[in-house]
Amino acid sequence: MPKLIKNDQISADNWLLVEGSEENQTIPEGDVIVPLTLFLAQQETLLASSSNTGVWLDSSESPELIADQLQNIDMIAINFPAFTDGRGFSYAQILRGRMNFTGELRAFGDFGIDQMFFLKRCGFDSYLLPDDKDPAGAIAALSSFTDTYQTAQDQPVPAFRRSI
Repeated sequence: MPKLIKNDQISADNWLLVEGSEENQTIPEGDVIVPLTLFLAQQETLLASSSNTGVWLDSSESPELIADQLQNIDMIAINFPAFTDGRGFSYAQILRGRMNFTGELRAFGDFGIDQMFFLKRCGFDSYLLPDDKDPAGAIAALSSFTDTYQTAQDQPVPAFRRSI
């Protein structure tokens, strides 16, 4: 069973990840994360619901496709289909920096523990770990370094402008 890390600790996952993208697919009640194609097909129904709505973006689906609905989306889950696919890092940076998305930003899929610190720097605040990943090691990896030189979502001021 996958494990969720949110706000640097193991948390219960109250979201249901809906798979499939048939436009007329029935969406279960409760807080759901739906694939982008399903969200676009049923966004009126989803946004009228009293439950929270999350959108699942694959690495081939740009955040610009939902830019006009960000204020109505509670969570965006970005799928990392392969360890070597880094587009999710860029999408997080775009969502947090350029688009000012303030909801939960979740990483899921094939990412490594050694990437956790950098996922956090880009703006992710929750991580759905696969079964084979150690949650204690993942939490420790979130603070692998004590200081950084460059700016990111977690540190908008570069080192040369800070008094260290």
